[in-house]
Amino acid sequence: MSADAATSPGKLARAVVRGVDRAALATLGRPDTPEAGAPYASLVLVGLDHEACPLLLVSQLADHTRNLQADPRVSLLFDGTGGLAEPLTGPRVTVQGIAAPSAEPKVRARFLARHPGAAMYADFRDFAFWRVTPQRAHMVAGFGRIHWIEPQDMRFDASRAASLAAAEADIVAHMNADHAEAIQLYATRLLGCSGDGWAMTGIDPEGIDLRRGGEVARLGFDAPVSDPEAARAALVALVKRARAKG
Repeated sequence: MSADAATSPGKLARAVVRGVDRAALATLGRPDTPEAGAPYASLVLVGLDHEACPLLLVSQLADHTRNLQADPRVSLLFDGTGGLAEPLTGPRVTVQGIAAPSAEPKVRARFLARHPGAAMYADFRDFAFWRVTPQRAHMVAGFGRIHWIEPQDMRFDASRAASLAAAEADIVAHMNADHAEAIQLYATRLLGCSGDGWAMTGIDPEGIDLRRGGEVARLGFDAPVSDPEAARAALVALVKRARAKG
């Protein structure tokens, strides 16, 4: 996450939530249990849509899903402190929102691209996709750097990027098939990641998502893009920058 003081708290927070693939989910115990009204925390895999709304794939057999069905209010903690010797100096974001089931194909596609292993059980009858609409967010970006963020600042306005969303799957497939070297350069030279075999899993107006086995990485664009042509120009600029660092 950039430490640029001129960058808005909302943009910084989105960089954190887009950069990880899991979160701690807090729900409220449903009324028919001894834990009624009590907070219940669990680990979930998370994807993000182009607006930075969290996407979940959960089983109806899970306690957190039953809680959601009784009370859709949730809190998700995204931890961006991995690898830091002093974790409390790093960024973390809590997103408070309302969760609702979603049958939208784009929600499914975006989540499974981020988590390809979930395709094994995504079609099980007890599993369903959910989308969380942020109501407010709280970011701690290190000691003394604390912000409450309103929903209009937490979410990215993707209303002008419909063509990019429509082309996302084709762009990702093309990059992985024909430009694997560029993706490798993004990961190793621009992000400092190690190892071979990095692949792109998503592209949105603010950047690209990468994966290598169980590792994920996020590379942001210098400026948002709204269509495939602008995305191509941004990707070319990034690979030129990566090669210049060689």
